[in-house]
Amino acid sequence: MPDDELYDITILGAGPTGLFAAFYAGMREMKTKIIEALPEPGGQLAVLYPEKNIYDVPGYPKVLAKDLVENLVKQTETWNPTFVFEEKAEGLNRCEDGTLEIVTNRGIHRSKTLVICAGIGAFHPNRLPIESVNRFEGNGVYYFVQEKRPFYRKKLLVVGGGDSAVDWALNLKDYASSVTLIHRRDGFRAHPSSVTELMQSSVDVKLWYELKEVHGDDHITGATIFDNRTGEEMYIEVDAVLLNLGFKADLGTMKQWGLEFDKRYIVVNARQETNIPGVYAAGDVCKIEGVEPLNLIATGFGQAAIAVNYATSHITGGRVFPGHSSEMRL
Repeated sequence: MPDDELYDITILGAGPTGLFAAFYAGMREMKTKIIEALPEPGGQLAVLYPEKNIYDVPGYPKVLAKDLVENLVKQTETWNPTFVFEEKAEGLNRCEDGTLEIVTNRGIHRSKTLVICAGIGAFHPNRLPIESVNRFEGNGVYYFVQEKRPFYRKKLLVVGGGDSAVDWALNLKDYASSVTLIHRRDGFRAHPSSVTELMQSSVDVKLWYELKEVHGDDHITGATIFDNRTGEEMYIEVDAVLLNLGFKADLGTMKQWGLEFDKRYIVVNARQETNIPGVYAAGDVCKIEGVEPLNLIATGFGQAAIAVNYATSHITGGRVFPGHSSEMRL
């Protein structure tokens, strides 16, 4: 059912960019709502990388992803925005009075402006079509690492050759009792320095191997892997399997809203404005005309501030520059 309350700024997405946008909107004294498809804030950081360190956030030599999310939420809550979780945006309507209707799977939200901070969209892991793997999903087979606890003193098998697979193998090698990583070829997609560290570590790396089957009754007791060049099979004792096979991202119906796209990116100008008046975009979801996207958290923070300040000016007709936060009294 529709929410008849009219907000100044509605933010689509509660990842790092969306959370900082909400903070900035509050600082500009805008009535703010955040709509998020997931059941919690943080986006990819909360779902995919909560236990991983991030090194390129200004002011932090390093910070755990989950701690960054916690601090962003705390910062955002300074202004008491409205959070709406587990609602997926499905449509956008522009009303005769210039306001916007954001249609979700659960209702309609009214707003004067919209800032889209949807990242890469909804993401789903690439799954293996293996019955035994599906049977143990969530009970020994994992696609995400939300906490390290399930892997404590486990014999862990990691499958994959990208950044997530390599990073988690390194991260868990001293936490699990043993870590084996298999990859279907001899070339890694992961950062070269991480691959070098992996090959020099205690992780048992097996190249050209793939997972055939997981064994066990109530819990995993082992796995069969095979050399994809020869077909030769090998049984290994494991009691946990982490599948890092990449993700499929989906922006849903957003490409039907009348927004201009360049491949997967919403096209914006230097003010973070889309081609629809009152609609802005920031972070990984957008591409500034003539600029190659960087897809960095730091970039998203800057774009969020630009989008919110221009959205505020769009509403009030006042100046874009908000003044310095050091001049505020909180």
